[in-house]
Amino acid sequence: MHVPDGFINAPVSAATGVVAAAAVAVSLRGARRELAGAGAGGVAGAERTAPLAGLVAAFIFAVQMLNFPVAAGTSGHLLGGALAAILVGPYTGVLCVSVVLLMQGVLFADGGLTALGVNITDMAIVTTVVAYALFRGLVKVLPRRRRSVTVASFVAALLSVPAAAVAFTAIYALGGTADVPIGKVFTAMVGVHVLIGIGEAAITALTVGAVIAVRPDLVYGARGLAKPLELRTSPLAAPADESAPADEPAPATAPAPATAPVPAAAPAAAASAAPRRSARRVWLAGLAAALVCAGGISYYASASPDGLEKVAHDQGIDAKAKDHAAKDSPLADYSVKDITNPRLAGGLAGVIGVGATLAVGTGVFVVLRRRRNAGGGEQPGAGNGADNGRPSESA
Repeated sequence: MHVPDGFINAPVSAATGVVAAAAVAVSLRGARRELAGAGAGGVAGAERTAPLAGLVAAFIFAVQMLNFPVAAGTSGHLLGGALAAILVGPYTGVLCVSVVLLMQGVLFADGGLTALGVNITDMAIVTTVVAYALFRGLVKVLPRRRRSVTVASFVAALLSVPAAAVAFTAIYALGGTADVPIGKVFTAMVGVHVLIGIGEAAITALTVGAVIAVRPDLVYGARGLAKPLELRTSPLAAPADESAPADEPAPATAPAPATAPVPAAAPAAAASAAPRRSARRVWLAGLAAALVCAGGISYYASASPDGLEKVAHDQGIDAKAKDHAAKDSPLADYSVKDITNPRLAGGLAGVIGVGATLAVGTGVFVVLRRRRNAGGGEQPGAGNGADNGRPSESA
């Protein structure tokens, strides 16, 4: 759904640029809290979010190269807003998708540079906000199990894609450069993107489910689903009453319950004292998956136009489309220039894209995390429980 230059006029493109810049600024602030683990239930796993957030951006870049057929002559690809929000948090998710869109526009001539604000508004902000709102609502009403997180991920991702199609139609109604009936644009965009949403939902649910299966503590949307810490004591271990004289027997006492909940402060203390599990294996597995997708599987992606391209051609939206300013760049159209072997040219471009996105994304999130630590800020567990809405009950 990358909008090229020329689809939207200059005033509306500038306005969406302002919206995108404001949303990114808000997300930078919110991501500092997410990366620091602020909020109820957010301590466990928070220290691992910064390095994983860059990986999520690189993974989304890679999977977006895998266009899948959805109808005759039409393909679709992952948007990634739902996946990013559920894995690393909504604010961090907006930044992840924004980094992907920036790298695609600058390096690969995918998505217009003047339309960058449109693309960030539509593909990063709308999808993330809609998906995470639906996800949180579903998690609250579904049984408190890990499987519910996967189900909620599927539904949220499914509906986020047609929501983005509706948002594009609204933007086009305000600033479209071609005289096209908006009703036809709306029907065509929503219709094809409902089908694309099924693919988005499947990819999102499979990825979230895979991470939850091995490391649920690394999934932002699953935090708080662990059972509370319990202290088990023996009924025979009841202490004697120290106030009784030494020469008198202690009064009879009721046996202690077999399982006694630990006071509220104990879980946090125990969590901080527990050794941290390394996320290195998950990080390496995710990077390997991204490289395989971008460097190998992308060669077999559908060559059919994606949903927006197909609708634009059929409805005449592309009548005033402009060539991309970076159309002659060495990596334009996801192919390394001057390499004649298409498999090698595309695979190498994909690997370069994964590496560049990983480097930029990780750099952004590491800087945010360090600034958060240097500035002090809220302590983990303070204040933002209502904002995050993360569950704190047992599974």
